[in-house]
Amino acid sequence: MKVRSVLCAASQVCLPSLAHMTHVFVYGTLKKGQPNYYRMFDSANGKAEFLASACTTQKYPLVIANKYNIPFLLNIPGQGRRVQGEIYKVDDPMLKFLDAFEGVPTMYQRTLVELEVKEWVGDAGGEKKPAAGSKVEAFVYSTTTYEPEWPSLPNYESYDSYGDHGLQYVTREGRD
Repeated sequence: MKVRSVLCAASQVCLPSLAHMTHVFVYGTLKKGQPNYYRMFDSANGKAEFLASACTTQKYPLVIANKYNIPFLLNIPGQGRRVQGEIYKVDDPMLKFLDAFEGVPTMYQRTLVELEVKEWVGDAGGEKKPAAGSKVEAFVYSTTTYEPEWPSLPNYESYDSYGDHGLQYVTREGRD
């Protein structure tokens, strides 16, 4: 999706500028109210805008794994649950930051996923806002590089680092 903006020089001659914006679906620690949410709005990382709440149209295993209790979306379509999350519009610098933050391509891989909109509140880029129940695509950080026992771990529909699962998320600053 290309989002058009306008740049004006001191002489007020305005030239169109194309800024590439990408839709990203987050389901874990980058969601509102979660430990890494602040990274989505750190201007040093780029720009992000909340667009919608949504869920995957297919089932996927969302598990909490490893010694840091990190949420992982296993790229095993058809298993697990429909996963709840948020769609953001991000610029190229933020996308590059997220790729690095998520450890692409070794820890996670960025792939397209089909989503069902729950509520679209953000800008639709001059188009009609998608209605509840509409299908849209966005990139998601899922993984194909997981331990053999991970698919048998408990699956979650919605991740909350403060949830009743009893698995305390360890922030990057708290890891050894």
